[in-house]
Amino acid sequence: MSFDLVLFGGTGDLTWRKLMPALFQAFRHGSLPKEGRIVGVGREAMSDAQYRELIRSRFDSVELAKRPTGDEFERFAALLHYLRMDLSEPADYQQLASLLQARQAGTVVMYLATAPALFTGICENMAAVGLNGPQTRVVLEKPLGHDLASNRAINEAVLRVLPEKQIFRIDHYLGKPSVQNLFALRFGNSLFEPLWRRETIANIQITIAEELGVEKRGAFYDSTGALRDMVQNHALQLLCAIGMEPPINSHADAIRDEKLKVLRSLKAWTPETLKQHVIRGQYAAGNIDGEPVKGYLQETGVNPESRTETFVALRAEIANWRWAGVPFYIRTGKRLADRDAHIEVNFRPTPHAIFKSPQGAGNRLVINLQPKDGLELHLLAQGQDNRQGARTASQTLAPVQLDLDFDKRFGTERVGAYERLLLDVIDGRLNLFVRSDEQEEAWRWVEPVLDAWKHDAVGPRPYTAGTWGPSASSAMIARDNHWWSEES
Repeated sequence: MSFDLVLFGGTGDLTWRKLMPALFQAFRHGSLPKEGRIVGVGREAMSDAQYRELIRSRFDSVELAKRPTGDEFERFAALLHYLRMDLSEPADYQQLASLLQARQAGTVVMYLATAPALFTGICENMAAVGLNGPQTRVVLEKPLGHDLASNRAINEAVLRVLPEKQIFRIDHYLGKPSVQNLFALRFGNSLFEPLWRRETIANIQITIAEELGVEKRGAFYDSTGALRDMVQNHALQLLCAIGMEPPINSHADAIRDEKLKVLRSLKAWTPETLKQHVIRGQYAAGNIDGEPVKGYLQETGVNPESRTETFVALRAEIANWRWAGVPFYIRTGKRLADRDAHIEVNFRPTPHAIFKSPQGAGNRLVINLQPKDGLELHLLAQGQDNRQGARTASQTLAPVQLDLDFDKRFGTERVGAYERLLLDVIDGRLNLFVRSDEQEEAWRWVEPVLDAWKHDAVGPRPYTAGTWGPSASSAMIARDNHWWSEES
């Protein structure tokens, strides 16, 4: 299978940090089609050889297991080419068209690893030189807009030059092996489906926590914030995977239809719920792993008077027959106490207790996303009491745990998120990509929160770096007599 993969932003941070390592892993695993070419596009003037050397040097920053040997890189580098372009200059697109049309690859992937403000212009200029044929696929990175109106404008512009089936809106969380196993857990096994409903589940928690601050992305992050950066896309996609009804088959639109129903069923915000069920925070100076770190307002590129949130916690409900009354808690933030992403499903207690059990103990299913990758099933079991030599059954239950580590079970077979998604684009599989109507519904739900914050004189609540965020987050969930996982 022949393909050309064009990386707009070919010298940028996303390309060398995520895309090139993923493409190399696919090459190393033998899953990247052999008749391929990767074309980096950038403003700088350089030759193919100079571009290959740039990418080779960047691999020094990649984790050791994913770095190529000298021989591996020489073979991989043969796929790499470079084209200088000014993306705002229509005439430069004719160079790209000539380069691609000379080879006539079976599939052409245009990966827009650029600022979203450039998406519309790139797509229009591609179409102007005939690069929007049936063999073309366009990958759009998040954030796709900064609100509902800008998201619609981008989607409408792209849809004017390409049909929906050729547009791949990427959310790398959907490519994570653990998220794939969430779908397998729900729809490939009969064990949990009868329990996956309001009668047996008390609450569901989604946590996406980072120890890192904004690093070198201060200026970008200050115009984005945690709600746009993490909740509107990653967290809501996870909520959809948990809450959706079983699709009729595994085809892309069958899955995306069910996710759309979840987004449309999210209970609308009211002035009261916006005050009680949404917490925003901003990290102040503190300590991470015993080392002092500065606060958000002291970060490079951040406005010293910024009101941008680095932490969000909120309570959502899916207003349908399966989930009515079950709270879904979402929290995400930077400079938190740990790097941890997981989904916790908390089951209701037994209707009639005949044993004693520790305070707060109960049945939980934990789906670990990062850095661990696997499942934990928390149960209660009866031990033995040997006091005074008596071997009698204890009337007190103790917590026990079944732990499945996917890395240990499938270690050599694991495929990273970007590797999986890039291969899916080349193969034309849309299952793990987001449709335009999904994105619009997600923006429609978060927009009232953004609007409320514009008129909020208080601003984000400060929290010390290295903690789990503002105490108001714990108070929010405690009002329902629930606790975040590290507090239970």
